[in-house]
Amino acid sequence: MEKTENIKLIALGGVGEVGKNMFVVEINSDIFVVDAGLMYPEGEMLGIDMVIPDITYLKENEDRVKGIILTHGHDESIGGIFYLLNNLRVPIYGTKLTLALVGEKLKENKMRQTVLVKEIDNETVLTFESTEVSFFRTNHSIPDSVGISFSTSMGAIVHTGDFKFDQTPVGDSQMDIGKIARLGEKGVLCLLSDSINAEKPGYSGSEALVGREISDVMYIAEGRVIVAVFASNLYRIQQVINAALKNNRKLAVVGKNMRNILNLAINLGYISIEEELFISVNEIEQYSQKEIAILTTSNQGDPLAILSRMAKQSHKQVNVKEGDTVLIAATPIPGHELVFSKTIDILSRAGANVVFGQKQVHTSGHGHQEELKMMLNLTKPKYFIPIHGEFKMQKAHEKLAKQVGVRSSNIFLVDKGDVIEFKGDQVYTAGKVPSGNVLIDGLGIGDVGNIVLRDRRLLSQDGILIVVVTLDKQRKQIISGPEIITRGFVYVRESEELISNSTKVVSTIVERSMQEHSIEWSQIKLNIREALNQFLYEKTKRRPMILPIIMEI
Repeated sequence: MEKTENIKLIALGGVGEVGKNMFVVEINSDIFVVDAGLMYPEGEMLGIDMVIPDITYLKENEDRVKGIILTHGHDESIGGIFYLLNNLRVPIYGTKLTLALVGEKLKENKMRQTVLVKEIDNETVLTFESTEVSFFRTNHSIPDSVGISFSTSMGAIVHTGDFKFDQTPVGDSQMDIGKIARLGEKGVLCLLSDSINAEKPGYSGSEALVGREISDVMYIAEGRVIVAVFASNLYRIQQVINAALKNNRKLAVVGKNMRNILNLAINLGYISIEEELFISVNEIEQYSQKEIAILTTSNQGDPLAILSRMAKQSHKQVNVKEGDTVLIAATPIPGHELVFSKTIDILSRAGANVVFGQKQVHTSGHGHQEELKMMLNLTKPKYFIPIHGEFKMQKAHEKLAKQVGVRSSNIFLVDKGDVIEFKGDQVYTAGKVPSGNVLIDGLGIGDVGNIVLRDRRLLSQDGILIVVVTLDKQRKQIISGPEIITRGFVYVRESEELISNSTKVVSTIVERSMQEHSIEWSQIKLNIREALNQFLYEKTKRRPMILPIIMEI
């Protein structure tokens, strides 16, 4: 292993936002990519299906990329992997479950080329020219989660992945606290740590408590119990299975995505079941209400999409009815709180008793303040970069680091693309690399940019108005039109006067333009747009998108 002279740390995603995790660790000439996630779109990203990081920097330096190392199997860490592998031929390192979930993602996206996959566990040590990479087990809401340590001559660079400290986790997923402490004893140069719950005081709840609460809800409920969870939260799914068994309820699974992940987890041994527990959705009516539990999620990572259809009585197989208990064992992704609130309202209208928030039927997979402080105290880093979270979360994490003794000059709040460089004893911000969002809409990746989004926003606000005119250039006269077609601007039947006055405005502009010495189509279109824009704004105080179409005979 050569002596480390130069280290660069670059966040390409997962800072200033929740999701889309991707971090670059550059040691000498070797580049290591940690995670390749996606983010579900925010409200103003109209029609966008998902968002992934911009990997221009990695494409430009492909020959130096040694591999993609994955911390765990959630979409925010593996959801963008297909895009990365379409552009880079590099090996992927991940734990057994994480790689199985990656396989499902690649199948979904019809990945044809062969992918070099290398399985690791918390005991694996990978040796490269510039560094040794080792792993430690973490607690999170999915099994097989790991943190990563890169050894350098200046000390280790530790990336925690997503984590919490749970003293009573589900299964045998105890955190490698001893290993983390040993890293701290040896010397940690820089800690990159999960900030999602940095604003929340105390400790996140234990999974053991959640299991009891879910079981209690099933015990008390007089009718059917419908449980909504994130499909990737395998611990929560196991707790629902255990609670159904304990309360003598049969379990029906609704949603293709949930069934696929469940089968995968059962086959790999991450979920233990008793065969007679499960029934198909068609068999629900054969049992009394008190003997039924239903498990559901949706395809897009939003656990309430199917639940919402059930509440509106529009689901093909199961609909919510009076007397059902609906248990939402998930918390909204930041930015999706409104969807949760509206769905709960619809469920209540359908006659369901909704259990959400008031009982601890869900706990976060991300540590609260005391756990984040514990990670800082165990690793004792010289430098600290809060990652994974919106800026306010990174800022709250910075405050915690100061409280446990990290010097404020040694804490870096980074934005996407910022380069933090370590050279000898010096550490500084060394410019930026290309970064940002790549938007996926249907099959198109990156073909929808800010301009298209701006147009969609305008269309959604004041609608569109199309003007069609046919001209004879030789005679300099209008042959037919102007005809005006509108969508989303005004109701035409009730606005005939406005439309006919708009037509007159266009006719006047076109006739005046035709009298000029040289006729420029682009100039006529511009004149129509400006005159109509002003006229319509005066009459309606709205600015629709105006598209003039000029045809020539």
